This record gives sequence, C-alpha cells and structure tokens, in this order.
Amino acid sequence: MSKRDDLSPPRRGIIFILSAPSGAGKTTISRAAVKAIAGIEASVSLTTRKPRGGETEGVDYRFVSEEEFRRNLDSGELAEWARVFESSYGTPRAPLENAVAAGRDILLDIDIQGARQIRDKYRDDAVTIFVLPPSFTELEERLRRRGTEDETKIQHRLNRAREEAEAYPEYDYLIINDEVNDSIARLEAIVKAERLKVARLRNHFAPWKN
Repeated sequence: MSKRDDLSPPRRGIIFILSAPSGAGKTTISRAAVKAIAGIEASVSLTTRKPRGGETEGVDYRFVSEEEFRRNLDSGELAEWARVFESSYGTPRAPLENAVAAGRDILLDIDIQGARQIRDKYRDDAVTIFVLPPSFTELEERLRRRGTEDETKIQHRLNRAREEAEAYPEYDYLIINDEVNDSIARLEAIVKAERLKVARLRNHFAPWKN
C-alpha cells in the first residue's frame, strides 16, 4: 500500500450511475472507465436479451431467461430493474451493497428507470451522471453505424432518446460525449471530487487525534 493510500480517510463506497439515451456512448465510456480510473469496479447487470457481438457472459452482463430474472426479482435480489425494448435488466443487490459497505466504488451502466430506483434507495451513496451526444444528428449516425437494427427499431430508439434526454436535469452531472477520452477524463474528475467529500467519511474518522 502506498503512502497516499495510507492517508486516505475511511469512507463508504460510492455508487456511480451512468445513464444515457441509446447510442450516446455510455457503455463505451463505462467499459473504458473501469480500466482507466483506479479503484472503481463495474456492476454486472442481469438481462434477458441475447448477447451482442463481443459481449461476454459474466463480464458485460449475466444473460438469463425471463423465468430466472423473475425469480431474482420476486426474491428481492435486485436493487433495481427495468423493462427496456422488450428485455428486462436488473442490478443484483448483494454485490452493490457489499461494495458500498467495504468502501469500494462501483459503476452502474443503467437506464433512467433504474437510476431513479437506485437514487431513491441509496440516496446518500449514489452519484448520478447523464451522458448526451453532441447532437441528435450524431446520435442517429451512431445508431446506424451499429448495423444491428432495422429502420423501424432505429426510429423507435430515436424517439425514445428524445424523451429520455429530458431527464438530464434529475442528474448530478452532465457529460456531452463528443470524444470518448475527454468524456472519461470528465468522469474521472467527478469520481475524484466525490471521493473527497467530507460527508462521505465514516463517523469514526477523527483527524489529528492519536
């Protein structure tokens, strides 16, 4: 452990929530941020949708059936859940709460519905960040470059994106994702600032006392 780590006051972990309209780039940012920002780990969500190209079970998502998802939901094992584009998504409760209790920071890549649930349940521990593209023209181009959906689904996503963009005032921070490395740098600045907040220190921390 470095001298700098020794001087870090004890605190609870922070839940960093990243939300955005589909195609704004939040998943790209979150994956890169976990590698680039020291001391932050990714939350692995459950989903009932099929894996996309390049996605890995247990790393990007846990891919489950509708029945298994419902069992997790009914047993209270999910901290939040949402139905998005005909698929269900949810955040397991235990890894989230264990990280916070142990003073570890965790990054959630979740939609607006889920973000609201987490914010309400973990108000003192959650920090919300909204990501927007530079323009909706750019958003449309990104969705079309994916090449994974037909025109009807693209238009559906664009219409939903316009609705979702109106939610950004609910969030603590806003990142305009023009260039991914710049967006990661802004996210890292947010993480560092939040870690220094006095309100996050554990009650027993007493500086200058032997």
